Amino acid sequence: MGEPGFHRVGFAESEDPDATHVLARTAEFSLSDSFAPQWEMEGRSRLVEALRRIIKPLTALVERDANEGDTRLLVTDFLCHGLNYDKYKDLTTEYQTKGESVDFGIRINGKLFAFVEVKRCGQRLDIRSLRQVRANAAAEDVEWLVLTNGRNWRVYHAPLDDGTATELIIDIDLLDEEALPVAIDALFHLGKDAVRNGRLEHLRRWRGALAAAPLADVLVSGPVVRAIHKELRGRTGHKGHEGDLEDVLTALRTGIIPKNLRTS
Repeated sequence: MGEPGFHRVGFAESEDPDATHVLARTAEFSLSDSFAPQWEMEGRSRLVEALRRIIKPLTALVERDANEGDTRLLVTDFLCHGLNYDKYKDLTTEYQTKGESVDFGIRINGKLFAFVEVKRCGQRLDIRSLRQVRANAAAEDVEWLVLTNGRNWRVYHAPLDDGTATELIIDIDLLDEEALPVAIDALFHLGKDAVRNGRLEHLRRWRGALAAAPLADVLVSGPVVRAIHKELRGRTGHKGHEGDLEDVLTALRTGIIPKNLRTS
């Protein structure tokens, strides 16, 4: 039994014969043996159920190369039923900015949170598609952008203050069955409750931490240097001598970390 209000993450096998094999099998997501709060369990379950319903219509739209209007209807359903946004309170269609309209504006607790740009289901997504919506977002103080054709979902973070390049945080394909568990876990962060609980921001920080410079800092941090020292001693049988840790640090700085990433 888990703690009150908490449940182990994972979904029972589906009884729906039309469900895909990927959606039907148990999904561990990213929490394995940990426990998830009630809102998270409900959010993930809602997302899986929405995907079960959407896969067939989405496949049909792609096969007939449906237009942007039909794609927008599917995206609306997914935003509401999969990500828990209220169609009337949280979503604004054809959101008017100082420039031109954006397909959707998403509000959370009354505050504009993200813009959604929808392309027809057969159109290939490209960062160039974000140029106008990126400019509109900056004018409206919106930091999150979603670009989708129903099948592919890309979520970007667009910093407002320093002109930093737009960061791609989520990039998934709902019709790639092998990658669908990863897609489900990624899209969970875009759900209304996940955003309110800071999970999308935490994912952004995680993505940033995987860049070269932050990783270089981690490699020369005390805990990592000591862990490498211990592993190398085990592999070599070396009993240790004064200066071992400095040897590891020097080897990392001179042989592993490029000059442009070295802090000293």
